[in-house]
Amino acid sequence: MRVVTESMLGSVLAGLAGNPRVVVSGNFATPWQAVKVLDASLPEYHLFALNAQAGIPDRDGVTLESPFVGPGMRASTRLRYLPCRLSLVPNLLKSALPPDVVLVHTSAPANGTVSLGTEVNVLPAAIEAARARGGLVIAQLNRHMPYTGGDAVLAESEIDLALETDAPLTSPAPRTTADVHLAIGERVAQLVPAAATLQLGIGAVPDAVLGALRGRRSLTVWSEMFSDGVLALEQAGALDTGVPVTASFAFGSAELYSWIDRNPRVRMLRTEKTNDPGLIARQPAMTSINGALEVDLFAQANAARVKGMIYSGFGGQTDFVVGALHSAGGRAIIALPSWHPKANVSTVVPRLAGPVTSFQHSYFVSEQGTATIWGNDASEQAAQIIAHVAHPAARDELREAGRALGFRLT
Repeated sequence: MRVVTESMLGSVLAGLAGNPRVVVSGNFATPWQAVKVLDASLPEYHLFALNAQAGIPDRDGVTLESPFVGPGMRASTRLRYLPCRLSLVPNLLKSALPPDVVLVHTSAPANGTVSLGTEVNVLPAAIEAARARGGLVIAQLNRHMPYTGGDAVLAESEIDLALETDAPLTSPAPRTTADVHLAIGERVAQLVPAAATLQLGIGAVPDAVLGALRGRRSLTVWSEMFSDGVLALEQAGALDTGVPVTASFAFGSAELYSWIDRNPRVRMLRTEKTNDPGLIARQPAMTSINGALEVDLFAQANAARVKGMIYSGFGGQTDFVVGALHSAGGRAIIALPSWHPKANVSTVVPRLAGPVTSFQHSYFVSEQGTATIWGNDASEQAAQIIAHVAHPAARDELREAGRALGFRLT
């Protein structure tokens, strides 16, 4: 690893031929200083990131690529959305989309190593793919990045060039938890078995579920990501201290970043492990809790598109739904409000108009109630979704539409 200045790094990047593909740390671990140098050095390039935040370069000459779209890419006309469940993104980078450059945000060096800290995710696979084709691995070194273990640790020899920085990590904007979210959280918590293994997605509903679980004991976490809700469980004594919190990336408050720094209670693994349905299925009472934008009477969930336009992507929802259903005592739960207040529409529809994110779940939950999906025939599933998940204002119309679709509904 050779530490360089911004001008030196810019000179190296400017020497790259053609239209190179650059994979960069996503979520809230983007190495902004290195990205700025990159964008100033190359007239055109492909930029690949997961859940890219606002501020990512978006100009003529930059082709944005992502299988999970964040706010920094969501409205861009330059976006190439790549449908792919998260567990398979490493394969995507090693086959169809090999990177020429990987930009990572790491801790300061320690004993000949650095740590990817809060964002392991698909980056080890990207580094391996770049190395295989003689590409560059560039690290932005930052003393504020937590040093986490597991697959987060990189030998300095795996990094070609490094740029030093001193900038606190960014955090997501605080979310307000409405009464509807709290009600859903309480209902979902009632479905979580004793000593369950938890996976929760991103959003107000998962946060509310974690809040409702603080009185539990002996819970464990195996998830693609976690945030401050898991820290709150730890502080409340709800987690089994003999089992590490296992995930692939994390983001949240400064307190969370401080907690995971050199903490043996936290194990960060690469996506191929955390999102492998086979490994997920081995976790006892694996309980997958995810949100959706809408669900339909066929018990299918859409968590990726709004009015046909891509909003996010498959992410790990499909991986964890499958893994949870194969776990002994496992459950796959989809939770969402019954009504979308801004659009003023029901979140339960007769049939999804676009692609399905996941299907064959254990339960659907809204503030109205709980529908048992697993073990019921298709008509009973539809009846329970209408009676227990849909908003009362939508139920008559849904029953009429359901009969037209062939469901036996009274």
